[in-house]
Amino acid sequence: MTTLYLASSSPRRRELLALLDVEFSIITPAIDEIWQQGETPEQYVTRLATEKSLEGVRQAPCDYPVLGSDTIVVCEGQILEKPRDKAHAAQMLRALAGSTHQVITAIAISDRNHTVNQLVVTLVTFREMTDQEINAYIETGEPMDKAGAYGIQGKGGRFVQRIEGSYHAVVGLPLVETEALIAQFLSLANEKEIS
Repeated sequence: MTTLYLASSSPRRRELLALLDVEFSIITPAIDEIWQQGETPEQYVTRLATEKSLEGVRQAPCDYPVLGSDTIVVCEGQILEKPRDKAHAAQMLRALAGSTHQVITAIAISDRNHTVNQLVVTLVTFREMTDQEINAYIETGEPMDKAGAYGIQGKGGRFVQRIEGSYHAVVGLPLVETEALIAQFLSLANEKEIS
């Protein structure tokens, strides 16, 4: 059984990682999630996942690998992170309504010697939404702590018409890719020990 740390306070990521039958503990490193001038969305989300895993390594009480992950929503080139307030959430949801956007999730695993990471891009298409539906959804509170102001695994799933790619990446942790990355990391770590 693999032992690692999950660098996240997200209950969704915790539930998803548990599905992989991985033994893990939670660690919650604080990093500044600030987009840097000139970064593409892909570079930004990969940097955040990597910074979470590396900061987790610095804070971890035991020398186990640390898994970091970050998810952003990109609509017409604009990064939609967690909404600042209800008006901001409504603005995001209006932008997503009736169109296709990208959900980009990066995962990174680090220890004191090396890091591996992967990027997963999923296309999500929303049906048209009325202002009344948007406002009612915001009043549930669900959009307020989620990138893009919606949760596909919750009430927000009713607006999703089509998905192309990893459903679990949209929730916050792509299962297939995470399992493969853990295997890759362990293989790399074993090679380093042998050499």
